Amino acid sequence: MIVAIVAALTLSAADNGAVMTFDNVSHDFGTIKASGGVVTATYRFTNTGNTPLVIKKVTNGGCGCTTPSYPKHPIAPGKGGDITIKFNPEGRRGEFNREVKVSSNASGKRQALRFSGVIIP
Repeated sequence: MIVAIVAALTLSAADNGAVMTFDNVSHDFGTIKASGGVVTATYRFTNTGNTPLVIKKVTNGGCGCTTPSYPKHPIAPGKGGDITIKFNPEGRRGEFNREVKVSSNASGKRQALRFSGVIIP
């Protein structure tokens, strides 16, 4: 009985779940034109954990000018994917600093992905 309990504790300690590791969590668009059309930032990630990673939601940063896309299927351990953010600068100008937040089964907190730049007319 004690051996079974020790084995169960060892297995649960080795099971670190899904871990979402990003290559980069920020993107600088530099200077873009308001009339230049939609710009795109891509955030590459890898599941460095040992259970499948499931992305539940990526917010749009509270702005209709931002459209995220992300994998809807589980990401196996060791595999990766991309979260893509499309930003439409039309009708805006000046500096911007925005973020979207990624909710997943990787941890209790959301991961922020930031993007910034300057919009000129």
